[in-house]
Amino acid sequence: MVKKLLLFILTITSLTSYTQEDYYDDVNLQLTGINLKDALATKIISTHSNMLSYTPGVWAASKITDRVIDEPDSVVLIYGWENGSDSDITNDRTRDNSLQDAGTGATFVWNREHVFSKSLANPSLITDNPGAGTDAHNLRPADKNRNSERNNYKFALDSGNSGRSSITYNGPDGADTRGWYPGDEWKGDVSRIIMYMYLRYGSQCLPTNVGVGDSQFTPDDMIDLFLKWNREDPVSDIEKERNNYHENTSNTYAQGNRNPFIDNPFLATRIWGGENAEDTWGIYTSSDTEAPTAPTNVTLSNQTLTSIDISWTASTDNIGVAQYQVYVNDVLTKQTTTATSASITGLETNTTYNFKVIAKDLINKSEASNEVVGTTLADTTAPSIPTNVTITDITDSSFNINWSASSDNNEVAGYDIFIDGTFKETSTTTTYAVIGLATSTTYSITVLAKDKDDNKSAQSTAVNATTTDGASGGSASELFFSEYFEGDGGTNKALEIVNLTGGTVSLSGYVIKLDRNDTGEWVSPLALDSGTVKNIVPGDVFVIGNGKNSIPELQTYSETNTIGQVDLVQPVIEETNWGQPVNFTGNDAIGLFKDNVLIDIIGEFGNGANFAVNKTLRRNGDISAPNTTFDLQGEWTPFPANTADGLGSHTSTLTTTKNTFESFKMFPNPTNGSTIYFSVTKEAKITIYNVLGKLISTSEITKSKNSIDISDLSKGVYILKINSEEQFITKKLIKK
Repeated sequence: MVKKLLLFILTITSLTSYTQEDYYDDVNLQLTGINLKDALATKIISTHSNMLSYTPGVWAASKITDRVIDEPDSVVLIYGWENGSDSDITNDRTRDNSLQDAGTGATFVWNREHVFSKSLANPSLITDNPGAGTDAHNLRPADKNRNSERNNYKFALDSGNSGRSSITYNGPDGADTRGWYPGDEWKGDVSRIIMYMYLRYGSQCLPTNVGVGDSQFTPDDMIDLFLKWNREDPVSDIEKERNNYHENTSNTYAQGNRNPFIDNPFLATRIWGGENAEDTWGIYTSSDTEAPTAPTNVTLSNQTLTSIDISWTASTDNIGVAQYQVYVNDVLTKQTTTATSASITGLETNTTYNFKVIAKDLINKSEASNEVVGTTLADTTAPSIPTNVTITDITDSSFNINWSASSDNNEVAGYDIFIDGTFKETSTTTTYAVIGLATSTTYSITVLAKDKDDNKSAQSTAVNATTTDGASGGSASELFFSEYFEGDGGTNKALEIVNLTGGTVSLSGYVIKLDRNDTGEWVSPLALDSGTVKNIVPGDVFVIGNGKNSIPELQTYSETNTIGQVDLVQPVIEETNWGQPVNFTGNDAIGLFKDNVLIDIIGEFGNGANFAVNKTLRRNGDISAPNTTFDLQGEWTPFPANTADGLGSHTSTLTTTKNTFESFKMFPNPTNGSTIYFSVTKEAKITIYNVLGKLISTSEITKSKNSIDISDLSKGVYILKINSEEQFITKKLIKK
């Protein structure tokens, strides 16, 4: 769309025609494809003679190049759309240029938006020294809050004003990360900036890294999204004036180079193909009105389960054929340059498709070729039989089944699980959790694989699994939060999760997510198995901490920090993650998810009311199950800020008996000796596991027989589970 705001620069006269700029006189503009891209890249690199500093260079340049007509003391804000008459300051399109962000925490300010986000470049763009991170062609004034909302999200398709897109990708918020739409008025600006950065800095600034789109129809790493935006949103006066200023090296803050795609958007079409963008110079579109002849003799060959090869006789054209497009069932599926054959992949088995080809020169399309019909082969081959079937995490009512993946001539679609010869369910992964079983019962388990055409393998070799008798101290069916630490030191944050299931639980599939400031959206997923600890043994806890914790208990356990309790550290990367999701405050909800299903929560989703500011919350000992409704009064006990003495263990008191472990002690720890001692008031069972969850030994202790021999233990960290009178706690032991 046409920009409504025009810039006013006293030293420059706006262009009144679309004639080719003298800047390109030494560039061969008759080149096409990658050759033209390389020629333009050479030009903008060689003329980039003034590398601006981030401060004050870019600040000063922005105040000149992005001034508003009739308001020379104001700057235009990218992503904005409103004149300041409503109460939302983040959507303003202009702001007084004196209100630049000075780092004081003020909100009604503007700062410098890296359109090609710093962290999406590889390596990242830096601003400490002049270079890619300080290139003024990539930096635009933006409202500070809207810039922060954009964050480092990739650009994605949408319509209307700027904001988070409905298009999702696998990004910082997980598989359902929503992209960023710059707004109808700014999408062309964005696309041409990304194209410039790609030419200027090459593989450091790939379009595929900053946008959500398809690159299969373009050479190298351009995506269709930016070609579409370049075509739909014409160049604005804002862009033209920025280009003019930066070419003129007599201007104090000029770089010396131009953005070619602002001067003529059709250059993108000439390099990367696609539908025609505007040819503002008129040197390409005005001279050719003759379309190529239609391709002929379209033939198909080499049919497989999922692919068919296609070939054709070349078209002719008065200037030259630039591209062929292959349509499958009337959908554009493949583009070539001058090649007269292609392999069409990703097809369904035993399926009939219609094929046709169209030829293009730089401007015009031919008629479609003759249409031909082809059918992929039928699949009659079954997958291989699943192997290495194993049973883990056995409790009194459940266990997990794991196996090695099968292979197939096409694609394995799933696995059928059989319990005692009866079909149970289909899994699309190589693991399956069986629940609702009887105690002390032996079950026979087999697995078969099947493909998309329902060809099935034979069942695997049967394995047996016996559930426990229910007396192992397990009382819960699932992991749940047991402690919440929101300290008063800014980054002193930790979460504790307990395993009361009675069996070792794999952390695979468990994720915590954050609902920041009552947005009503789960973001910043952290997989619990992303560290070195992969399992939680019965009765043990798993502690997640922020990477900048300053309290010893909130750090990792070591010989020099024997009170450290953290198992998984979430590093703090400033301007990227700030330790999310372990940077919560007392009004942010935290969710525990298993296989993308919420199973436990601290705080109320979508409600920003404070519930635990500068507090420790400890789950009551009589709680035996997670709860997706936060019950602060009924399930949690609050403690003052920085209370960390309970972190690293959780006492379960699921009976009315007095707490057996009120005076429990274990010593020495760490130790390089062969014996450890316990102070207990009742008989207790000591179970030792390694950090992988493997059972090492079991022992009995009493008030008088209060030691166990650990001479067989090698150096390392161990988990001790102490059971007594249906209560238990866990402790870490270091053998030096």
